[in-house]
Amino acid sequence: QVQLVESGGGLVQAGGSLRLSCATSRSIFSLNAMGWYRQAPGKQRELVATMNSVGAKNYADSVTGRFTLSRDNAKNTVYLQMNSLKPEDTAVYYCYARSVTGWEWSDYWGQGTQVTVSS
Repeated sequence: QVQLVESGGGLVQAGGSLRLSCATSRSIFSLNAMGWYRQAPGKQRELVATMNSVGAKNYADSVTGRFTLSRDNAKNTVYLQMNSLKPEDTAVYYCYARSVTGWEWSDYWGQGTQVTVSS
């Protein structure tokens, strides 16, 4: 089992910045992937950014160049730095982790943190 604890959401004006944090109860090196998804009202949950165990990153087109995913191995924490925020970035952001053992995998989610960008 993996617990994910998020922090850092809030209200910001368009053009502003926020940094989300996600602390995991297990070593980052024991996880095959970590990252962030988001869900806006009335929409499906969508990928924002993910990172695999060797640090390769994948970003949604809508956030490329504005958001940066990073990690602190010593703190078992991943961060999402969000710059140049737009009203359309408003959503609940969920931390995500995947653990793979053999042919089986398990996905874990944080409780979600609200990000609201005002115009």
